[in-house]
Amino acid sequence: MSAPEVRSATFVAETRAFASLPPVGLPEFAFIGRSNVGKSTLLNRLAARHSLARTSKTPGRTRGIIFYDLQLGELADQMRSGGNSGSSSSGPLLRLADLPGYGYARVSQAERRSWQQLLEGYAERRPTLVLFVVLVDARRGIEEEEQQLLEWLATLSIPSRLAFTKVDKLTASQRGQLRDTLRSRLPRIPTGAPLLVSGQTGDGIPELWAAILRALPGAASESAAPIVPNPH
Repeated sequence: MSAPEVRSATFVAETRAFASLPPVGLPEFAFIGRSNVGKSTLLNRLAARHSLARTSKTPGRTRGIIFYDLQLGELADQMRSGGNSGSSSSGPLLRLADLPGYGYARVSQAERRSWQQLLEGYAERRPTLVLFVVLVDARRGIEEEEQQLLEWLATLSIPSRLAFTKVDKLTASQRGQLRDTLRSRLPRIPTGAPLLVSGQTGDGIPELWAAILRALPGAASESAAPIVPNPH
């Protein structure tokens, strides 16, 4: 399996208020995780760009929702249709939404509350949102905040996918232990099969892309992660 070609990746907007979100249009894929989870590095790897998303040694720099539009190549259509696409020369357009990190950023309580209102409004009322990708540092594992987030998304009938980042930092035995732990906890995780990824090395990026493309409207369903349309 290989990742699709990303023909273009462009910054669209950054907003800190629900009222100023960009107009709805392309299907959107939201990425959320703790402030030091490696989200920007992962987004750059997905987009095959070095500096689309800003990376920093100081976690928590993302203060609003940042949107990026991607134009994919024709391989993307083959991946999302199970290899039965036509001969179009370009693939789908989609939008990535980079959400503020949580759990570390040194900001005021008032700003934290504004983030919460923005995220709740986006998740509950954004009609073009098709998938939430919840990022967890593989070295930390799922904590109560991630569990609550996944359960909350499930109550809203928003499809979600759990992705463990920085797996390049784990040994082979540690990866095996993580998989065993996940299998024992799957009944409590209301999402498809968790993904193991690394923005640094590219591990798991083709599998993450496959999950994204199969969540697009009209794509072939994926038995491990049934797609539930967002009614909000």
